[in-house]
Amino acid sequence: MAGQVTSNVLVEWPRSSPATSPERNTLSAQSALSILSAWQAASADILARIDEPDLPVVLDAALKRLAPYDLSCAFAYPDEAAPLFIYNGLDASGRALDNYLKGAHLLDPFSTACARRVPDGLYRMRDLAPDNFFEGEYFNSWEVHPCISMESGTLAEEIGYLVSLPGGFMVAFSLMRRNDKQPFSAEEFALLQAVEPLVRQAVMRQWRHLRHEPSGQTANPAWSAKGAVMERAFESFGAGLLTDREQMIVQHILRGHSAHSIADRLGIAEGTVKNHRKSIYAKLGLASQQELFARFIEHMLR
Repeated sequence: MAGQVTSNVLVEWPRSSPATSPERNTLSAQSALSILSAWQAASADILARIDEPDLPVVLDAALKRLAPYDLSCAFAYPDEAAPLFIYNGLDASGRALDNYLKGAHLLDPFSTACARRVPDGLYRMRDLAPDNFFEGEYFNSWEVHPCISMESGTLAEEIGYLVSLPGGFMVAFSLMRRNDKQPFSAEEFALLQAVEPLVRQAVMRQWRHLRHEPSGQTANPAWSAKGAVMERAFESFGAGLLTDREQMIVQHILRGHSAHSIADRLGIAEGTVKNHRKSIYAKLGLASQQELFARFIEHMLR
C-alpha cells in the first residue's frame, strides 16, 4: 500500500517521478482507509471485466471513487500515424474530435509525450506542457480541442495515465475537471498515483491486441526530435516559403513554447527567435500568432 497509518492518525502519500510537488500529502487514516476499501472492491470488478467492452467504464467509475472528475477519454498513439480514439468518457463535439484525429493532436502535450515514449506513469499535463501552452490557441480552441466547448470553456486540469502497449502504441487515459472545479489536489493525485500499477496492467491487457504497421521510412530532417520522422503536417506547412529552421520554430510556437523556451531548446539567442518569427509572419502574410494557428489548422484539415 502506498500510505501507512501512523500513531498520529495521518497517512502520508509519497510523491515521486513523473510528477513532483513540494506539497505535503496527508489524509486522515479513517478517510484513507475508507477510500482504499472502496478501491479494493472496485479493483476486483476491474480485473473481472478485462477483455469486456465495458472495462473502461468500470475503470472510470473506480477511479472516480478516489478523486471525482468530470470527463475522461483514452487515445492510443502509434509511432507515425493518427491516434485511435479508444474510449469516450467526454462530451466532445464531433467536429472537434474529428479535427483532433486529423492532426490537431500534434499540439497536445500528451500526444507529444507518447511520441517521445516517456516512461509509463501518471502525469499532470502541466508538467509536460511547454511554458506558454495554457495561454496558447490550441488549449483554448473549442474547434480543435475535443475536451472543451463554447459552453463549458477550458479545463481546470487534465491528468493522464500513459501506458506502453506491446504493439507499438502508447495509450493516454486522461482524467479531466472542468474550469468550475479545482485542480486535482496533491492528496488526490497521490491516491491516483498509488493505484497506477493496476491501472497500467488493466490498460495493457485490455488493448494488448492493437497493432500498427509503420509506414515506409522517409528522410529525417536533421533537427527533428531524436531522429524521428517529422509529422507531415509540420513538414509541409509553409513548404517552399519557409526554411527548415523556420518550420522548426513554427512547430515550437504552435505547441506552446515561448521565445525564451525556443531559444533555450535550440541553443540560439531569444532575439534570433523573434527575428525568425517576424520573417515567418512576413513570408506567410500573417500579423499574429492567432493567425498562424488558424492558418496551420486550415492547412492541416485540407
